[in-house]
Amino acid sequence: MSTLPPSAALALAARLLEAEGFAIVARNERGDSFYLARQGERATLRLSNHARRPRQRRTHPEVATSLVIREARSAAQIESLIAAAKRNYVLAIAARHAVLTDEVPAEDSPAR
Repeated sequence: MSTLPPSAALALAARLLEAEGFAIVARNERGDSFYLARQGERATLRLSNHARRPRQRRTHPEVATSLVIREARSAAQIESLIAAAKRNYVLAIAARHAVLTDEVPAEDSPAR
């Protein structure tokens, strides 16, 4: 099983995510981070070769999840990472939606 260097693994992951209905909506100046989203979705999936710093987390709340590839990976490993990232993306969007639509209980209803 051959492995791809991190830059090639990132490029493959971006292509596979695009085939799954994601589109690149932004990238950083160095070209080592891509932000992908599904049609009509504001939340993004960040694909990068490095983790986000705390300041980046605070200033970019639209990032629902990140997929970080720092080392050589096989195509099968990349597919597995993508499956997990897609699952996390969907769960993060659902959690945000639940928070935004959660109604305050009426005064006479029992506490949650």
